[in-house]
Amino acid sequence: MLTVLVTGLAIGMLYGAVALVYNVMFSTSKVLSVTTGHISMLGGVFGAWFMINLQMPWYVGLLGAILVGAAFGWITDVLAIRRVLARSDEHLWLLSTLAVATMVQQGVGLWWGTEPTPFPRLIPQEFGAGMADQKFWLPIILAVLMAIGLELFYRRTLYGKLFLAMSEDAFAARARGVSTDRIRSMSYVLSGALGGLAGFAAGQLTFAYFALGLTLTLNGFIALAVGGLGSNIGALVGGALLGLLNAYATYWFGGEYQQTISVGLLMVVLLLKPEGLFGSKRVRPV
Repeated sequence: MLTVLVTGLAIGMLYGAVALVYNVMFSTSKVLSVTTGHISMLGGVFGAWFMINLQMPWYVGLLGAILVGAAFGWITDVLAIRRVLARSDEHLWLLSTLAVATMVQQGVGLWWGTEPTPFPRLIPQEFGAGMADQKFWLPIILAVLMAIGLELFYRRTLYGKLFLAMSEDAFAARARGVSTDRIRSMSYVLSGALGGLAGFAAGQLTFAYFALGLTLTLNGFIALAVGGLGSNIGALVGGALLGLLNAYATYWFGGEYQQTISVGLLMVVLLLKPEGLFGSKRVRPV
């Protein structure tokens, strides 16, 4: 039973990390990109490629995963976000990001293969380590460090404050001379780097698998909605709740009920507290 708890928490923290990536993107563009989970998928696949195929040490694989994630974040902004926002206020970015995500997933499947590939060990450790296994603790520790790092970034750095300014009112920020297009691109590069890092850290838990992106996109969004859009603490809490519920549902009833539990949790929270557990109500001036 304790193993189920640790497994659910580890998976939940991965969902929470993806929710953090959503938050960074949303802060400057008000877009919830469908490519979010695919960034982490690329981090896991390319991290495994560097270490298995190219025989590179783990820190080179980590750097490669971060760079690939950052590049894909920038490409997402250029191909699927920038032109759509320039031409329309409608949610057409949903279709453009879905198209990019689908093309990337199919391309990785053709190149990498369609079977899950075991991820190399990062730290020398026996496979019988049980709950102390690194595959559980790496995503948990990373998600917490990501949340802390983002809070420090927003509070202590100039660019972090520009992110917050755009989150509050992009038009006012532009009127004060802020290059909103450049700041938005920076936010997508940062979110891509964080997503690649999360996928790399969780690679031993999820394996390097081309179809992982859609699952992470959906569950990361559920974690975000449960915790509250814009709240980093809420992202981690929402991810932890979702991961634990899925783990115990699998333990008691079987894996076929995981998605039912996920959507059920989302519906309950949205009915009782539509802004999420840690989200704030937005008042629209009339």
